[in-house]
Amino acid sequence: MNVDVIVVGAGPTGLLLAAELGLAGVRAVVVERLARRSGQSKALGIQPRSAEALELRGLLEPLMDRAVQRVPGGHFAGLRLDFTAWDTRHPYMIGIPQGRVEALLEERLGELGVQVLRGHEVTALSQDPDGVEATLLGPGGESPLSARFLVGCDGGRSTVRELLGIGFPGLDGKLSSVVCDITISDPDGAVSETWNLPVMTPDRAGKGYIAPIGDGVHRFLFYGPEQQGLSRYTPITEEEVGRALRNTFGPGVRLTGIRWASRFTDASRQVERYRHGRVLLAGDAAHIHSPMGGQGLNLGLQDAFNLGWKLAAEIGGWAHEGLLDTYHAERHPVAARVLANTRAQAVLLVHDEENLALRDIVDELLRVPEANRIVAGMISGLDIRYDLPGRCHPLLGRHVPDLDLVTPYGPDRVARLLRDGRGLLLTTADEAVFAEAAEPWSVRIGRAHVKGELGADAVLVRPDGYVGWAGSSADVAGLTDALALWAGALMR
Repeated sequence: MNVDVIVVGAGPTGLLLAAELGLAGVRAVVVERLARRSGQSKALGIQPRSAEALELRGLLEPLMDRAVQRVPGGHFAGLRLDFTAWDTRHPYMIGIPQGRVEALLEERLGELGVQVLRGHEVTALSQDPDGVEATLLGPGGESPLSARFLVGCDGGRSTVRELLGIGFPGLDGKLSSVVCDITISDPDGAVSETWNLPVMTPDRAGKGYIAPIGDGVHRFLFYGPEQQGLSRYTPITEEEVGRALRNTFGPGVRLTGIRWASRFTDASRQVERYRHGRVLLAGDAAHIHSPMGGQGLNLGLQDAFNLGWKLAAEIGGWAHEGLLDTYHAERHPVAARVLANTRAQAVLLVHDEENLALRDIVDELLRVPEANRIVAGMISGLDIRYDLPGRCHPLLGRHVPDLDLVTPYGPDRVARLLRDGRGLLLTTADEAVFAEAAEPWSVRIGRAHVKGELGADAVLVRPDGYVGWAGSSADVAGLTDALALWAGALMR
């Protein structure tokens, strides 16, 4: 089999990337070591910016149908954050097990005709200036698979990263915790059956956080003196989980079963470059960090959303020179910032006098609306601003809100007009001038009129929902430069 792109790893990052490629007509295949989905819940939260991105492809509504709950706001080391201060239709976290997200994305791949090869492991990789060849080990033995590009989305212990000898620098973990899916007996109702924000105030004896995830199963995360210093390979016993439950909720809550359990630390690592020739890395293969704030799944999804259309442009032959390299330039700083804020959150959860004093100060600061807004933007992903070329404008590099639009076919919204994976030119004035400038790119760029304020006469929105240019009719030359960069070579 020869394809355009091999995606290694069928987690949310790899599946969304493959969906983006399939939407653009790219021949992609997903290679997954596991023969079937594990069934483990793993990550649990979709942040506002990820919700916006999924809505841009029509995936949010079916995802909400499978969600456990909408959670108002977010948290920073258990300190409450208010997302309503940001301009979004989704100022909440969506509580949903990762397995359900994967199932939805895999269904989308079926609709797009993108194959998932389960039970196949990559055992060797080679590349040259024209492409990549992977050796797969599957039920029938070894077989070669060739492609123009390969993307490693295969997690924190990435085989792709290891085979290429790519370093993974960073910091070892200091705080050890356990996460598990459990069933409990709770005759006195000590455990809430609604999805609340974490309350994990540091305590010398350790603390935990629990949330219902459906079908009588609860996600339980805990840490304390007992967990510190243990190897991540130390078996997690019913006695250990039971003690943590009693310590957090009292003697009335009893463990009745463990569905899945894992140890983790606040280790943080990031590759120095996301692209290595014709091999790229995304999601946990490129960066790992503690789950503080619920950002990991979202960081990977947004890596995929940034990379997919750019890789499709490269495969399609119309990408501007250097477009694919903007993936690293844009996403590496975003992940570095997440690594930093998760390390800061871990500090606020350690029980000692200095850390408790710092936590009290941060708690007080987050009660100031503007300070809360800053941190809420960081955790939710709503404050992301890419450093893009072009005349400076307040909107440049930011995501465009889901604005109400006027089209020849009636009222609409930005999210619905981006579902085909093309870019979009939004205007409030001088429409004819902008329409004439954008006409040569009409195959790749749609157009619509904004109903209300936009902050510019016109805005060029990339397929991932970020503003690639904003300005007035006096800067039509800037618009054509941006179209050449983000919409590529003219059609012949």
